[in-house]
Amino acid sequence: METARDVLTALARRYAFGDLEALIADGTLVPAGPAKAVAPLCAFGQRVLDLDAEDFGMPEAVGEVPRDLLDRARASRMPQAPKERPRGALASLRPAYALLLEVIAIRWHRRDMAALVAAVHIASEYLPLLAWEPVLGHAGDPALIGASVDGEGSRFGVPVEPGSPRACDHTRPERSACERTLRVAKEPPPGWRAYLDRQHSQVASALGDCAARCRTPCTVMTRLDDPVRADLVERCRLAAEFTDSALVKLRHAAPVGHGFGVPSPEEVEAAWARARKSLSHQPLGKAALDGPEDDGYPLPGLPALFSAIASVPIVPDTLLRDVTERITTTLG
Repeated sequence: METARDVLTALARRYAFGDLEALIADGTLVPAGPAKAVAPLCAFGQRVLDLDAEDFGMPEAVGEVPRDLLDRARASRMPQAPKERPRGALASLRPAYALLLEVIAIRWHRRDMAALVAAVHIASEYLPLLAWEPVLGHAGDPALIGASVDGEGSRFGVPVEPGSPRACDHTRPERSACERTLRVAKEPPPGWRAYLDRQHSQVASALGDCAARCRTPCTVMTRLDDPVRADLVERCRLAAEFTDSALVKLRHAAPVGHGFGVPSPEEVEAAWARARKSLSHQPLGKAALDGPEDDGYPLPGLPALFSAIASVPIVPDTLLRDVTERITTTLG
């Protein structure tokens, strides 16, 4: 590296946004004009890389960031008030999964295995909603979900006596979350945010159970046409298989789980190889993962798997790469 600018450019290309922001903060390495333009991009890039979906799309949180980048980030943002527009990840999870794929690839490139495992775990939690999106017409938006899951004959969020012949297979936390999602859109913003923090992933799990594991289906499922229902069941079963896979279980050996170990790249590769083998036992999984072992993605076949569950193609986003290009262009 011949100049300080070369070092800063190298950091940008390694997506080391936080380090880059810290180095330019004192004003000695970069002239004031470029530094003023680069600093907000660094803060924005770091929030996106950290999957801080509450804040990374809001200009008041990050400073002056180009509108096109903000709009792309907002597509993966969870709205922080019941009536906030746009609806972001409640309208569709597909942009969020494209971003997750990009983040997972970057974490692999940086050898940040704990962060990679955390991103994979987040992806696993909301996969059932990704599968349900073509059926619901949205990604589990509490303001809209009632039309698809409520009504006569539904046990969605309804207390059911244990041992009843029509008992629901949802756990108590899932039933509580389902009941809450039907009314939370009328609550003030603090209650809405508390629901998103603690219960929205439980609703995703409950809907996955409705399709993949329920022994006594209620009208949540029986109201669907047979072809739609069969397709949904297959995709939710694949999502459930991924959630139970060796790759997702690595979370429990990482700092984001219950231990203090961090898996090595070799352990991640081995876990994904075991997961691919298990997922391929299902017809849909086999069709998704029956491609080449090396498709150019660090975890080969993961984009194809998410695409199969979503029933539409999902490819890694380029948002963070584009942030890096804006930074390097500004640095000259």
